[in-house]
Amino acid sequence: MPDFPETASGAEEPARKIPPASLARLPIYLRALNALLADSVERVSSEELAEAAGVKSAMLRKDLSYLGSFGTRGVGYDVQFVSRKISALLGLTQEWRVAIVGAGNLGRALARYSGFTTRGFEVVALFDADRSIIGTQVGWLKVSDVDSLEAELERSGTNMAVLSVPAAVAQELCDRLVAAGVTSILSFAPVVLQVPPHVQVRKVDMGTELQILAYHAQRAQEARARSGSRAGTAR
Repeated sequence: MPDFPETASGAEEPARKIPPASLARLPIYLRALNALLADSVERVSSEELAEAAGVKSAMLRKDLSYLGSFGTRGVGYDVQFVSRKISALLGLTQEWRVAIVGAGNLGRALARYSGFTTRGFEVVALFDADRSIIGTQVGWLKVSDVDSLEAELERSGTNMAVLSVPAAVAQELCDRLVAAGVTSILSFAPVVLQVPPHVQVRKVDMGTELQILAYHAQRAQEARARSGSRAGTAR
């Protein structure tokens, strides 16, 4: 499998615009590449990397082609280089300071999640409106009063936020985050948030994901039932 070349000037060629489906798979490839680096693997074939990522090798090659042009065939991917390339494309070479708004069960679990740090995200603030929760400790963070949201965001240098609040207050808090200068928001609230064009919102709806999973599980059950029926008829 080919490696990524440099242009004649020695600079890396710019990546093309990446389709959403391919973009969604890049973090999966990065995780697989970083696992290989941890095992001191320097080069990997497309087949090996695809297997580690749980995708088809043709899909992997197409996805990684968006990172730039390709050169010599037959030498495999340079694991460190491709890992660095994906990290830079995903913005993981920058400093991301995250505030979590909502210190309920989900918010507290997210605040304790060590995987954020290993992926380049530092949780710097945790907010709630419940007086019985404000001031309590969650890991190394103390829950701050949401009334002080704007001041704490400025003090902590927050540039990304997670909303884990009820639908009824999600839009109001989103508006406050945007007004405070936060332009990247991950929302677990079961509501569509209205934001200006320059603000990026990613919505995570676990109920919807479970419904989709149930659909696929039901299809699999029906397929097994049909297969069993055909086997019984053949006998």
